[in-house]
Amino acid sequence: MGSEGDPPAAPRDADADAPAVELAGVSKRYDGTVAVEGVDLRIREGEFFTLVGPSGCGKTTTLRLIAGFEEPTAGRIRFGGRDVSGVPPEERNVGVVFQNYALFPHMTVGENVGYGLRFSEPPGDASRAERVRELLELVDLPGTADRDPESLSGGQRQRVAMARALAPGPDLLLLDEPMSALDARLRERLRLQVRAIQRELGITTVYVTHDQEEALSISDRVAVMRGGTPEQVAPPRSVYRRPASRFVAEFVGDNNVFEGVVAGPDDARPGAAAGTGSSDGTVPVDIGGETLRVRIDESESEAAAAASPSPGDRLTFCVRPQHLRVGRAENGLRADVESAEFLGETTRVHLDCDGRDLAVRAEDPLEGTVVVGFDPADAHVIDVGD
Repeated sequence: MGSEGDPPAAPRDADADAPAVELAGVSKRYDGTVAVEGVDLRIREGEFFTLVGPSGCGKTTTLRLIAGFEEPTAGRIRFGGRDVSGVPPEERNVGVVFQNYALFPHMTVGENVGYGLRFSEPPGDASRAERVRELLELVDLPGTADRDPESLSGGQRQRVAMARALAPGPDLLLLDEPMSALDARLRERLRLQVRAIQRELGITTVYVTHDQEEALSISDRVAVMRGGTPEQVAPPRSVYRRPASRFVAEFVGDNNVFEGVVAGPDDARPGAAAGTGSSDGTVPVDIGGETLRVRIDESESEAAAAASPSPGDRLTFCVRPQHLRVGRAENGLRADVESAEFLGETTRVHLDCDGRDLAVRAEDPLEGTVVVGFDPADAHVIDVGD
């Protein structure tokens, strides 16, 4: 949404290091129901930042707070260091793309895109018609200005909605689950186009999705939301490889999460070399370069993090299915095959390991009882505590 002038807010006093968008202690409540609680985020200039999480986690409410459709119950929202409290959406210079396209059926494609200029003139010296043509070319829809939106596919209509949001040259682009109504293959193509457009324009973008794969594939950084607050904020590879909590480990992709008690160093067992097998119910886990034995149990405690675990400390760690190796006996995890899903390039096999559900990726179907193991370095420690 464009702006006709400076919004009625406090004078801009930010320095060049101020983030493009900052949420400081932001909360939102509806009649006692907490939607967002104590959110602290700093979104960098030109960054593609994604809010991901299950339904009801507060990601869309957070986006609406940034857009100005909702006002926070507590906390501050700043654009470039400037407090935008009380600034209406049309004066925040943001473009918004919704899940349902929100195109006007009585307008042509070109008129829909041009509607994004209702509050401002096109950026630069371009005319209205030139700006519409330029944007339709940008979203790979040249020559469609005179067409009826209903004649376009879902992916094309979503690109029209994006062109409309970009028409006034906003400082910030907000996308609220824009691909959730599309089929899987179309979503994959469209998200690549969205990312390419964002990179070409260098526009700061906040994206909302419940699709973990989508979030990981297109983002510079990801905020995994839970219960109205970010559980982890990090680049996609860090979120996937080094989840900060059990929730993140289990929400972002397939994972096997184990609870146990540190038994002692791997080489402390009489006659055992590092990484060798065990018949005492323990497995080796690499912690800060040291391999420790962990006795797995059934607990699901939320232990506080500790830097240097000692024997007797509780420990939570995870191993991705692709890092479990079938037929590797040194970790001593015997499991029964429950079911298998053929996924094309691989097969996801579900195992029962003494009542614990495990998942492993295998090239061929498995059956009966198998032994699975893993390299100690492939186990990521989530929590360590007393």
